[in-house]
Amino acid sequence: MTKSTRRHFIRAAGAAGLAAPAVVAASSVRAQGTIQWRMQALWGGGTTPMLYEEKFCDRVRELTGGSLDITPFAGGQIVPSAQAFDAVRGGAFQLMKTFDGYTAGKIPAHGFSSTVPFGFPEADQYEAWFYERGGLDMAARSYAPAGLTYVAPTVYGEEPIHSKVEIRKIADMDGLKGRFVGLASAVMADFGVAVSPLPTSEVYSALDKGLIDFADRGDIKANYEEGLHEVAKYLILPGVHQPSTATCYVANTAAYGQLDDQQRAALAVAAREVSGALRQNIIVDNAEYLSKYEEAGVEVITLDADDVIESRKKAVESWAKATKGDELATEMMESQKQLMQEMRLL
Repeated sequence: MTKSTRRHFIRAAGAAGLAAPAVVAASSVRAQGTIQWRMQALWGGGTTPMLYEEKFCDRVRELTGGSLDITPFAGGQIVPSAQAFDAVRGGAFQLMKTFDGYTAGKIPAHGFSSTVPFGFPEADQYEAWFYERGGLDMAARSYAPAGLTYVAPTVYGEEPIHSKVEIRKIADMDGLKGRFVGLASAVMADFGVAVSPLPTSEVYSALDKGLIDFADRGDIKANYEEGLHEVAKYLILPGVHQPSTATCYVANTAAYGQLDDQQRAALAVAAREVSGALRQNIIVDNAEYLSKYEEAGVEVITLDADDVIESRKKAVESWAKATKGDELATEMMESQKQLMQEMRLL
């Protein structure tokens, strides 16, 4: 399927309210039999984002008339999450839901396809970069040498900062110990933070024991469900380290190559549907869960907008250093900067 054909399919499906099952469930597809895939996600079983991964698999099944059947597994259920990249590459399972920030240390471009600290403040702006400014193709190029195919992102908003100490301006972070990963590790270090890239599973205990002063972990609701309101009495917004977020579906290239055009298009359509649906769910839940934090005695602090804007100018220098001179990472960064300038963010 050509890039233009794929984009046309996605847009046509969207214009028709994604009432596409009759198109992709053609008898010619069904006659080829069912392709069985397994997908390991990032999330724990029963959590809100995991429920949306199940919706994704159901939607792909519906769009293909059952010809592509994906069984979802929770994070770590098949292999430890840190091993998912190599497991999909080696064919242990065909698809993973991942966060590129975890591999940004080895693949600098992944720092820019996961989240940009002090970057796009709105998820729609970041998603526009993927779909309107070539981000999808650049992300795909970052995975191709590893025998992996980037399918599509799931884009949602900020992840907050949870702190044991009071933070009222960006400068207050200087000298603190913080947990950050991906591009945020490099940027926050340049703002004077002693960064510790702890696994997500260790954030609660690290805050509880005072090993770190503040931390990134997940979205507002997920962090409440994890109990961070018990160990950090300040919640800082906006999450400048991760103002908008992209996780992504990545497939084994050999397995992806066995799909027909309609099955590939169904993956792309279902992924974009889930991106919007999860984002809207998070927007609604955020209001409810911010109230829950306050009821639990957590102070919600909103950073001054001018402070964030000024800090974005400084962050640009950190982005450049984080490319490590890599050609693709630099291309991603420059295209994002151009879009931010057009949006008057820079």
